[in-house]
Amino acid sequence: MPDRVILDDERIVECSTLTDLLSEVFFIGTADCLSGSLPEAVMRSTIDQETQTTPRHNGHHREAQTPGPSTRVLHQGIQRPQAFHSLTPPIVQTAAYTFENTEAVVRFKSAPAKTRLEYGRYGNPTVQGVEQRLAALEEGEAALLVSSGMAAITLPLLLLLSQGDHLIIGDDTYHRTRVFANDFLTRYGVSVTTVPTTDLSAIEAAIRPNTRVIVAETPTNPFLRCVDLQGLARLARTHGILTLIDSTFATPLNQQPLLHGIDLVAHSVTKYLAGHNDLLAGVIVGDSDLIEALRDIQGLFGAVVDPSAAYQIHRGLQTLGLRISQQNRSALAIARFLETHPKVRRVWYPGLPSHPDHPVARKQMRGFGGVVSFEIAGDGPAASRFVDALQLAHIAPSLGGVDTLVMQPAIMSYFDTPREERLALGITDELIRLSVGIEDTEDLLDDIEQALEVV
Repeated sequence: MPDRVILDDERIVECSTLTDLLSEVFFIGTADCLSGSLPEAVMRSTIDQETQTTPRHNGHHREAQTPGPSTRVLHQGIQRPQAFHSLTPPIVQTAAYTFENTEAVVRFKSAPAKTRLEYGRYGNPTVQGVEQRLAALEEGEAALLVSSGMAAITLPLLLLLSQGDHLIIGDDTYHRTRVFANDFLTRYGVSVTTVPTTDLSAIEAAIRPNTRVIVAETPTNPFLRCVDLQGLARLARTHGILTLIDSTFATPLNQQPLLHGIDLVAHSVTKYLAGHNDLLAGVIVGDSDLIEALRDIQGLFGAVVDPSAAYQIHRGLQTLGLRISQQNRSALAIARFLETHPKVRRVWYPGLPSHPDHPVARKQMRGFGGVVSFEIAGDGPAASRFVDALQLAHIAPSLGGVDTLVMQPAIMSYFDTPREERLALGITDELIRLSVGIEDTEDLLDDIEQALEVV
């Protein structure tokens, strides 16, 4: 079993060798490395040996650099000065916007480009500020904030697909996305082919002349499978097909699909981006023309975000770098601990060399995220005893917030799915998904260890 090593800033990592230690430090998140909070010698060794790149600051000269993600989220998309010289963006809590006189109305309606707002369903300054920040985080041209993560998936598909078109979807994509594709879109004449999420050859074989969109999730839920984003983007563009990636489990701090050639990236903002399990929202980021077309149909469907919720997202984003760094670190330590425990049959975490997509994750991710899935070495009741024995984790169907959450997919998300169909998807009775919060790593490890004793 790996030893727990305490760094000189009192943080705990688990490693068996120096290489493990360097790998651990490199993948605990960019915020620590960029802020210099890691021990200097370890940080320097990690940068030199793992990335062979020059540190951003060598103590003598600071070359011009693109701001890091935590800096971008704090400073981009914020107009200065704010109204009334407020430090924080104001909440513009209104459903309608007034005009000075009828001439102003005619001038507004006649203008080819709208320079102001008219009605809340078509825009809000508080919402727009958050959209600009999310676009900056993904390094996309524009972003559209919508009412939920599902809206962030369904609106692009409704825009891009018409009767007679063909959609390819990954088999490990979020199951509600698959339900929407297979049960809803097919009713309106869209054909759907489900393929292995990570098999580019299978995806290519499924392409038809009328294929319009490929949609996938990476990492996936709950097995954290990772799609080769560059390979997928190259394949799709060769055939003139648009790509839509659900990157909720990664966040823009760990992965940026647009930089790998993907057309649109979607997030359930409810999860990591807002980060506190207290609101529902989603976001789509990509080319400005596509986003503006999506904005038009958003107005038709009414899938908008309330200004107060937008402000809560703004507030959550301010601590995104800190939260993701801690969640990356804790999840990796937990995954390593579980993999060596005799009461655990298997662990799925892309930061582990045993994960089938570890090489892909190493290539395209900065950190491996805060979700760990694993099977108890036993049956469903044994897994339930483990879940019930946890003292720090709450049983809940969400993920990505500050609190650690745990669930058995078989009796939560897949409760109504026939057993044979569920098992065919790999959702066994003893499968557990753990969404790691921001509690101290050692406390989470101790809690998991004591809960395993009852299995």
